[in-house]
Amino acid sequence: MTTKLNDKPWARWSALFIVAFTMMAAYYVNDVMAPLKSMLEGELHWTSSEFGMFTGAYSFLNVFLLMLIWGGLILDRFGIRFTGILATVLMVGGTAAEYIAITTYGGTSEMLWGYKLDVFLASAGYSVFGVGAEVAGITVSKIIAKWFKDKELALAMGVQVALARIGSQAAYAIAIPIARSYNLDTPLLIGAVLLLGGLIAFIAFSIMDRKLDKQVKISTESSPEDKFSFKDVLAVVKNPGFWLIALLCVLFYSCVFPFQKFATELMITKYGVNEDLAGTFAGLPALGALFLTPVFGGMIDKKGKAASIMMLGSTMLIFVHCIYALPFIHSSWVAIILMIVLGIAFSLVPSAMWPSVAKIFPVKQLGTAYALIFFIQNIGLWGIPALIGFILDEYCITGTQITNGITTNIYDYTLPMCVFTGIAILSLVISFMLKAADKKFGYHLEEANIKQ
Repeated sequence: MTTKLNDKPWARWSALFIVAFTMMAAYYVNDVMAPLKSMLEGELHWTSSEFGMFTGAYSFLNVFLLMLIWGGLILDRFGIRFTGILATVLMVGGTAAEYIAITTYGGTSEMLWGYKLDVFLASAGYSVFGVGAEVAGITVSKIIAKWFKDKELALAMGVQVALARIGSQAAYAIAIPIARSYNLDTPLLIGAVLLLGGLIAFIAFSIMDRKLDKQVKISTESSPEDKFSFKDVLAVVKNPGFWLIALLCVLFYSCVFPFQKFATELMITKYGVNEDLAGTFAGLPALGALFLTPVFGGMIDKKGKAASIMMLGSTMLIFVHCIYALPFIHSSWVAIILMIVLGIAFSLVPSAMWPSVAKIFPVKQLGTAYALIFFIQNIGLWGIPALIGFILDEYCITGTQITNGITTNIYDYTLPMCVFTGIAILSLVISFMLKAADKKFGYHLEEANIKQ
């Protein structure tokens, strides 16, 4: 029997690290503007609603033009190499447009279709970036499912997520210090350069993947019986496991990513954290995921219990947001501990969720399944930031403050945190239902991935 390229540990892990660098750059760009909310309000005169619109724009095209669905169809039709390079090009182009909007039109009073020109153009660029980032995400998921089939699947997915979180943590940690030392747009410029490196990295991976396909007579990209057909879309949505995973995904991530976009300001205004450190603390969930996701992934590979772990992660999420919602707690150490707990939950659920998708669906439906799940997730990533921004502007302004000569609003985050708590409770309900479905339909989510 011929030894395939992915049978060699050095080869499959090298492939993983290459594509993980691309995702690391994507996560950096995705999060780098979040810590700068107050600076955007002060220097460019954005409101919380406009910041919420910009943050939600990441998912706008994915939701309303169904770009993620098309991305999944392209992935299953044309394969991981073509789709990955296309997605990375979109990320580079979107980031460049976002950078130009802020540098050229930042702070302008010009309007376009009822929106400030800089807000609109930055949001448009972020939307294009969001299409590329989400399509890259489903592509990398399928890459790992292909290269690590019957091997360290959950561990590999955990390592990929962990490495991507380095990008997030770096964004939260350096955004404010770099913006203060140089310009507001400098952190974003760094992201654009990183994404160019990510494009080169993905091209390098494509060479490896092409070699693997030559070694395999029947592969996920050349087998007629594994080719995508539109019947697969119907098969995916008819699967009850799809709806439960998708709902858990949108609810869980709606409590994490949109929250992090506002967490830096929460740290500063409610808990009195220094501005230079607030972003670092807001990025602690990403740092926790860096170390813990591979550990939890390895445990799931060997021991299973994925459905139970998703329940545990959702429970921890409720605890975190509930404590943040309490108006009488202002200790910075409490806020930091809660971020650490959120980081553990943020590691538990993804390390169990994404390998579970590969158990519920056959390979030929994976691209479509991931795309549909990410599409539903993006509804939350679009709607929740816009909702939180609206709530802050309408109900939560308690005063103003002057920092470095710039006047900004002071917000009471009690009501937004109550919203996040309610969403977390719904995620726990869905995770219970998923465990019940696992028993009923035999998804084997509680079983180990590595067969003894």
